[in-house]
Amino acid sequence: MEQYIIKGGSPLVGEVEIGGAKNAALAILAAAIMTDETVLIDNLPDVNDINVMLEAIAGIGAMVQRIDRHTVKINGSTIGDFNIEYDYIKKIRASYYLLGALLGKYRRAEVALPGGCNIGSRPIDQHLKGFRALGADVDIEHGKIVADAEVLRGTHLYFDVVTVGATINVMMAAAMADGITIMENVAKEPHVVDVANFLNSMGANIRGAGTDVIKIRGVKSLHKSEYSIIPDQIEAGTFMFAAAATKGDVTVLNVIPKHLDATISKLVDIGCEVEEFDDAVRVVAKGRLRSTQVKTLPYPGYPTDMQPQIGVTLALATGTSTITESIFENRFKYLDELARMGAVIKVEGNSATIEGVEAFSGARVSAPDLRAGAALCIAGLATDGITIIDDIVYIQRGYERFEEKLRGIGGMIEKVSSEKEIQKFKLKVG
Repeated sequence: MEQYIIKGGSPLVGEVEIGGAKNAALAILAAAIMTDETVLIDNLPDVNDINVMLEAIAGIGAMVQRIDRHTVKINGSTIGDFNIEYDYIKKIRASYYLLGALLGKYRRAEVALPGGCNIGSRPIDQHLKGFRALGADVDIEHGKIVADAEVLRGTHLYFDVVTVGATINVMMAAAMADGITIMENVAKEPHVVDVANFLNSMGANIRGAGTDVIKIRGVKSLHKSEYSIIPDQIEAGTFMFAAAATKGDVTVLNVIPKHLDATISKLVDIGCEVEEFDDAVRVVAKGRLRSTQVKTLPYPGYPTDMQPQIGVTLALATGTSTITESIFENRFKYLDELARMGAVIKVEGNSATIEGVEAFSGARVSAPDLRAGAALCIAGLATDGITIIDDIVYIQRGYERFEEKLRGIGGMIEKVSSEKEIQKFKLKVG
């Protein structure tokens, strides 16, 4: 079992390049099978979730050619199976995007009920509502979602809640339906816009992505395309808060600053200096930071995927902070691990009250999910002691070369897999 071992206490300083957005890439890879022509996608993050999605696509017969770590060619003309097995879906929830892609193109799909990080209930009822509104018969049989339709017809659909997954999934199916589909109360996240732009690059007719209403005029077929994934706003935000928590000075490169507005706003609230450039953002933290209040919301609000990172930072700030988690009910599990490092936190329902402390103490902790794992690494980098992070497989699902990038800006972090390696690291750092 691999672990991270961290010796903190030094500010992170330097530049770090941000990779492609994992959440956009997963949906775009699924959408790539919707044409019989070859699609080239670059700026892919080389992370476990992407590799699993590519395996799932190859598993149903599509041609998948990995050009390099960040570029892939996909051709869906050879697909002969519409069944996405549980082995893939249990690893990454985003495999369910193949439901909308297959239903749109072939009018049939079978996908196992999804898994993913255990951060709370993520129902798929809005996905099914959308597919049914388009005219598909949808049933759950033997742990699988089975959807088929003789014809998909455009419809007017209002989502009961704002949901990224359902917005993207139904948008893909509607892109090849007959007639016009209007979707209201949709998610506005940057990766929703990126998927719409990718589909449009293949010949789809989608308008309004990034607003409350998306209008889709169905087309008969899609064609080849070359497309580059947007930068990952969550990876960028993670390094920005790592700078804040360690009293550092870090510039994140290859970003779209507009996508980071909510994160930047909170960094300024707690006392950081933030400088924006065309495709970069610099974060400087001098001295102890201030407390604040945070509530996670759909985009353009503060993202739930950035909640653990600010939670760790606020645990070192002066005064009392509160975090309200309005998206997922199990997103506070990392706080129990943070308490082992000396944080003072009280959780009641979907709200956490954090009393800032002067410093953490090193401890052995476990990563309960992807973003929480990255946040605990930030905590380790902010303490003078030695911190060991177990279950780093979660972190590797969504961050490419995480420890290498941290070392590039002065972080003392190593990936280890034995007690001997742990002792070797301790001797090296003194």
